[in-house]
This record gives sequence, C-alpha cells and structure tokens, in this order.
Amino acid sequence: MNKTDTIIIGAGPVGLFAVHQLGIKGLKSVVIDNLDKPGGQCIELYPDKPIYDIPAVPECTGEELTKKLLEQIKPFETKFFLNERVEEVKKDKKNWIIKTNKNNEFEAPNIIIAGGVGSFEPRKLSVKEAEKYEDKSLFYAIRDKAKFKNKTISIFGGGDSALDWALELSKFSRITLIHRRNEFRGAAHTLSEIKKLESEGKISVKTPCQLVSIEGDKQLKSISIKFDDGKVENIKTDIILSFFGLVMKLGPIAEWGLSMNKKTIDVNSENFETNKKGIFAVGDICNYPGKLKLILSGFHEVALASVECFKRARPNEKYRFEFTTSSKIIHERLGKK
Repeated sequence: MNKTDTIIIGAGPVGLFAVHQLGIKGLKSVVIDNLDKPGGQCIELYPDKPIYDIPAVPECTGEELTKKLLEQIKPFETKFFLNERVEEVKKDKKNWIIKTNKNNEFEAPNIIIAGGVGSFEPRKLSVKEAEKYEDKSLFYAIRDKAKFKNKTISIFGGGDSALDWALELSKFSRITLIHRRNEFRGAAHTLSEIKKLESEGKISVKTPCQLVSIEGDKQLKSISIKFDDGKVENIKTDIILSFFGLVMKLGPIAEWGLSMNKKTIDVNSENFETNKKGIFAVGDICNYPGKLKLILSGFHEVALASVECFKRARPNEKYRFEFTTSSKIIHERLGKK
C-alpha cells in the first residue's frame, strides 16, 4: 500500500502543476496516468502546436510546456505511475483507497482528478478506406510538423485545431481546409488570418462539404468531397489531417458516485471539491458556473484545491499562506539560502 497526502489522477499540465502547489505546502503526492508519458492532451494530440495563453510565456508548444512543468516539480521527487488506470476507489474512515489495473494500491485523504476529458481518442473518419492509411497518410494528431513539409495536405475540421494547423502548415505546404459547414468555430483572429491567406491563394477553403472517398493504392493519391448542392470534387492530396474532436470516455470515474454534468464533474468554486469529501476535480473535467476550459483556469483551480488538501492532510496544523519568494520549503528544495 502506497500512502501519501494526495493522489493525483492525470499527468497533464494541470495535474503537474497540482504537484507543485501541493509540494510547496509540504504535501507529498503520487501521479497516475493511463498514457505512457506526462503531458496529457498537450503531448498526445498537439505537442508541436503553439500555445499562446500561458502568462508571461508569449508562445510555447505542448511539449515545451510539459518539460518546463516537469522541471518545476523536480525538487519534490514525485512518483509517477504511467500506463496505469484507476479501477477502484473506496472510502476507509477519513482516507480514500485507490486500486489500479496493475494491482497497485494507494491510500490518501485527498484525490485530485485532473484527467482532462478522461480517457480520450480522436473521432475518426467514417469512410471505409480510411483505416488502411492511418499513421501513413492519414493523421489525427501532429507530433512532428517537420514530417509535413512540402506536402499537399487536406485538413478536415472547423475548430481551433484545424484552423491553427492550417495556418502553421501553410508556411511550407499546400493546404486545403475542408469543413461541413460554412461557419468555423475558431478564434476570430485565426479566422481573419485564414481569410487573408485564402484571398492570397495560399490556402484553399472548401465549404460546406464532406469527405466521401479516399483514392490510392499503397500510397494516398486523392480524396473526393461532396458539397451540399450535390457537386463532387476530386482533390489531389498527399496527406489527410482530421480534427473532428475527441471521443471522451470517463471510464470507472463515471461509477464513483460523483455528481456528473454530461461528461464533466460538478464542483464548488471555493475549493473545487466534488460532492464526495476529499475528492477534487480540476481542469477540463470539472464543471461550475462560469467555467472556462483554459490551462490557466486549471492552474488557478489546483491552487485553491491544494489549500483544502492541506487542511485534510494536516488537520492539527494551521494553514499559513506564504508567498513563494519567502517559502522555506521552496528554498530548502532548491538549495537556496
């Protein structure tokens, strides 16, 4: 049995920052994630995609953000249990006991669920030819954008991922952006950049239409799309990128008796505790009035949740707020005077 102060489920950016916020309060934690490496959605789906809304960091990728967060928590020597999924959770007096699919057991007064959208996988194309081209000419995520240089690329989707990658890859490849509706859901600034590049002939935009077939033998050669008016167009393409969002699977978490709102977990906005005392939810998986699904919102949520975790883990100690500039724990861990 691994005993600790807090069990963190999810090793994405918010889960990693939870380690920091607990650590500076003197609390120990373990991190469990069903992926094979830390970083969560940032690493799994867009490690190379630029992120622009991290305070004081004008631009970074998901991979760069993950590396910085891991560097930040290195002094706390936190144990990670990767490729591991939580299967059971039960109450034992004031503590929670968790068991994983690898038969590891953990006991702690606190659980922080920072699982993003839970276990997830990209929503895949439904045309029958799609599967044989997966990870060869058809991709649902980009891990190394250098592999997409000097290609003819068809991008499907109407959200931020499709639009952002259309902009980024148009710098060195020929892009066709395809969406089933005339309206896109991306940021206004991104849409304006797309329209500008379209007017300059650097991006081709096809709407409203859908993919009807993929042509090729061992190598992808072209695709056919059908417009709402019935017209069919064949487009030569080397690469298909599909960004139709994620299929979300909460898995066993959905059976824990937590108050759910669709596929999110209801929390209070005072300390982000669920309806179960000692279980907290932060990041994209939590729901409360005014919730914004931003990484920086998740950072704020774990900062407040960690205070309540301290109170539960150290009931006989008074919590004293300290600025990190004067924190004894931070100075001791980093070897500073």
